[in-house]
Amino acid sequence: QVQLVESGGGLVQPGGSLRLTCTVSGTFIKGYTMAWYRQDPGNQRELVATITSGGMTTYEDSVKGRFTISRDNDKNTVYLRMNSLKPEDTAVYLCNKGFTSSGRYVSGIDWGRGTQVTVSS
Repeated sequence: QVQLVESGGGLVQPGGSLRLTCTVSGTFIKGYTMAWYRQDPGNQRELVATITSGGMTTYEDSVKGRFTISRDNDKNTVYLRMNSLKPEDTAVYLCNKGFTSSGRYVSGIDWGRGTQVTVSS
């Protein structure tokens, strides 16, 4: 049974930082592209960052220069370091195991419950 468990969210003031962790079990992440998404109520799920098996990364424009995605294949874990957080970053953050096709990320079918990030003073 594939499980993705996100953690590390919380309440942080604007300008603060958090590091999210996604631990995967029941499958191996090596060889796959991993991604972080975010979703807030009333909005569609938004792709935030991806990292290929070779370590190439992509970012949504609003988080470029502030967020960093990384992975540890030995630990079957993906991270999202978030700096200079803004109120508009508030959302539930979820990770996903998928693949890249023609330069675009294709999401897999397994999702975790996500971790809530709230940026507020």
